[in-house]
Amino acid sequence: MTLLAERTTTDAAADLEAAEVAVVPTGSTEQHGPALPLGMDHMAAQAFARSAADREDTVVLPTIPVGVSVHHRQFDGTLYVSAETFEQYVEETIASLAEHGVRKAVVVNGHGGNSGALRRAARTLRDEETAFAPPWNWWDSVEDVAADLFDEDGGHADAMESSLLWHIRDDLVQPDELEAAEAGASESWGESVHGAALGFDTIDFSESGAVGRPTQADPEKGEALFEAGADQLDALLDWLAAQPLEDCWARAHK
Repeated sequence: MTLLAERTTTDAAADLEAAEVAVVPTGSTEQHGPALPLGMDHMAAQAFARSAADREDTVVLPTIPVGVSVHHRQFDGTLYVSAETFEQYVEETIASLAEHGVRKAVVVNGHGGNSGALRRAARTLRDEETAFAPPWNWWDSVEDVAADLFDEDGGHADAMESSLLWHIRDDLVQPDELEAAEAGASESWGESVHGAALGFDTIDFSESGAVGRPTQADPEKGEALFEAGADQLDALLDWLAAQPLEDCWARAHK
């Protein structure tokens, strides 16, 4: 496995020279209701990232476990940093990798709250022609599969997330708590009054911290999600590895 953190500096020199693209897993440490652990998001990102570790053209970076999660702060155990701090941390981490010659990366993201910061970091890295690092949200890659498996709008600690973690870390899921999670859950993310979004924090619309129907969770469904997502990530890495770096930069103004 080409896991950068487990290599010596001597071994890393050869790994980085051979690498066309890096994988950077990011997530969060935040509440996921009574049935799932706080590390759900970064564990999911790490699992997907490590599915690419056997590729000879790919190097996998250490997981960034704390993200933009201030909206979960009323629930015990939630950790968070500001969007600005997270954006800068990811940007500078990828920039440091670029100094070693790897200037294309996929940011495997496990937490929706990180998305805005990751897009901004990717834009800065591209505009400065430091690196090309598009974010990849695992749930976006399996939308069709999830639609076939679950009857929910979902959004957080739902059947999709519960199923995925049940597959990759069954020791951390508490199936007996799925009913409690659903009893206090909202049907969809947020709260709207006459078209205005008022659900600033999760607790504004979910008593359990969950959103969706987690009782539909099943580890076999989680396996289907993971395999589908891993295939999508592998295809994305194939595409990015084949792209000439000069084709990745922003086009000049006409």
